[in-house]
Amino acid sequence: MQRGSVLVAMFWLATVGLPGADTGQQRPQPEIVEQIIAKVNSDVITQMELERSRQLLRQELERQGLKGEALEREFAEREKDLLRDRIDHLLLVQRANELNINVDQEVNKYLSRLMLDFKIADQDKLADFVRQQTGMSFEDFKDEIKKNLLTQRVLSQEVAIRIAISREEARRYYEEHKDEFIRDERVFLQEIFISTQGKEGEELAKAEKLAKELVERARRGEKFEELARKHSDAVTASNGGDLGGWRKGELKKEIEDLIWDKEKGYVTDPIPTGNGWLILKVVAHHAAGLAAFEEVENEIMARLFEPRYQPKIREYLTELRQRAYLQIKPGYVDTAAAPGKDTTWLDPAALTPETVTREEVLSRPRRKRLLWLIPIPGTKSQPKSTSR
Repeated sequence: MQRGSVLVAMFWLATVGLPGADTGQQRPQPEIVEQIIAKVNSDVITQMELERSRQLLRQELERQGLKGEALEREFAEREKDLLRDRIDHLLLVQRANELNINVDQEVNKYLSRLMLDFKIADQDKLADFVRQQTGMSFEDFKDEIKKNLLTQRVLSQEVAIRIAISREEARRYYEEHKDEFIRDERVFLQEIFISTQGKEGEELAKAEKLAKELVERARRGEKFEELARKHSDAVTASNGGDLGGWRKGELKKEIEDLIWDKEKGYVTDPIPTGNGWLILKVVAHHAAGLAAFEEVENEIMARLFEPRYQPKIREYLTELRQRAYLQIKPGYVDTAAAPGKDTTWLDPAALTPETVTREEVLSRPRRKRLLWLIPIPGTKSQPKSTSR
């Protein structure tokens, strides 16, 4: 997990003066802690939230290796959509609440996976880890994970499920683009590595014993990726031990000889490496030449799905905007504003309350009261009119 890779949620409180008696002395004005720049139904977006989004965007571009003019050009292009993205996020979370979507179980699974990936023993240490990596409190981090999962669930239920791609369409794409599926022979692998670095005597024996137990468990059908996440000392542990695909000659000869002609699902015995024990699993073995349709079917489905999905997401978010109560402060722009939608900013300080005098009230014509037409509950009689 990279520092700053999670969207940081920031919450700010404004100091509000309490009403009190007028003592004739000038009361101190409340200090403005944060400025609201957009209202999205019952939620708001603050200037500080937008500034934090700018910081995260710049950090992300720097991590991608962009520098100088290239960085500034990309930053300027993407910065324009930051307010749009914040509005999108709030609208989706609000929609999830309307649909009574619950992702508590998914949040717990995510946190458990995080503890496995980074070998964290308990939640107190996880909270320290989160604070060090993101600068967020554990509760704020959990809340942001929950909101992100809610947005994903809404898009899955309300958008993705409506996009249908038939197997026949996928096969037709395959037939028309066969030249794109000509592959080199490759074997796809997963790994578990048990380190013996710095271990001696009994600890060495325990490492070897653990490696042998993991082989047996994998061969009995336990999920290799889960075993890798929990036990592997390799950097690939966090993604289930995935090593990707390897062509002939790219692996060490002794490793290649062990796995090259093995079938999908084969798990090796523990392989001594000098600083630990290596366990490999053959995930797939693709022959050279044109890949079979079954081998690339999922890849084709993804190719066909993505160009349809993104426009549908934007259409859906436009619908949510049309139904929403939106106000955007002058100087800020929602680049995905719904056509014809009034998002004019109304400053509460500029609103003048209607003042009515006693004389104006008395001068208004009185309306007749028609209570005598309404029977008294439990009787057939009618009240006497007080206005006749």
